[in-house]
Amino acid sequence: MRRNQRQRAKIFLFFSAAFLAAVAIGGYLCHDAAMVTDFSRKDLAPCLQYPFGTDWLGRNMFYRTLTGLSMSILIGISAAAVSAVMALLLGIAAATLGKRTDSVISFLIDMVMGIPHILLLLLISYAMGKGLKGVIVGVALTHWTSLARLIRGEVLQLRESEYIQIAGKLGHGKLEIAFRHMLPHLLPQFLVGLVLMFPHAILHESSVTFLGFGLSTEQPAIGVILSESMKYLIMGKWWLALFPGIMLVLTVMLFDLGGTSLRRLLDPNSAHE
Repeated sequence: MRRNQRQRAKIFLFFSAAFLAAVAIGGYLCHDAAMVTDFSRKDLAPCLQYPFGTDWLGRNMFYRTLTGLSMSILIGISAAAVSAVMALLLGIAAATLGKRTDSVISFLIDMVMGIPHILLLLLISYAMGKGLKGVIVGVALTHWTSLARLIRGEVLQLRESEYIQIAGKLGHGKLEIAFRHMLPHLLPQFLVGLVLMFPHAILHESSVTFLGFGLSTEQPAIGVILSESMKYLIMGKWWLALFPGIMLVLTVMLFDLGGTSLRRLLDPNSAHE
């Protein structure tokens, strides 16, 4: 039986969520095993016992990759959640609290978007002392602008709706109208924007860590793994970078697939597809 677009979207969303949850949980459970060194098995190519091979310290690259991905997913979820909430609040405030507030928030959006993304992220992460806290704060403070601008536009349209006009004439305050009457209409855009923010957060966290401004080298993060593996590629140890890189790309693609599927499910226009 041929499935319609919404049924396929549900399958893709379930598959993406299940895979990402399995990676996150598996990485958490493998954290201790990922740190174990054994020089008797160092520099082993991929085999049945070690699917991703081992590194120069004899560490299991499969466990290290899972642990690094789970850490990236944790950072991505934390940073994207903070950034999405900032975007929601600032977008609503810009469209409901008057022209002066709108001008200030619009100026902040333009200023943040005008600075090269990775440069701003590096500066914030470095100023916060690098590490997990610096990366989360840096990613959170640099990913809210596009969603905030989208929500601001949605609120401006909703503000002209008849029921919003009636609520204002009945004496409801601006904040009450925003959170009681507008927020339910903004939730679909907020949820989709939140999910689609995850892959950007994960990629930027890995990039900052790869450049040495993110997580410390003691932590088995994907950026650390890829950075350390660069010096061993010329020695023929291709598996040290290949499998972590493929898993990172796969994780990002599944987050994007999940966000696209969620957007299709929440779109009323796709109900008959």
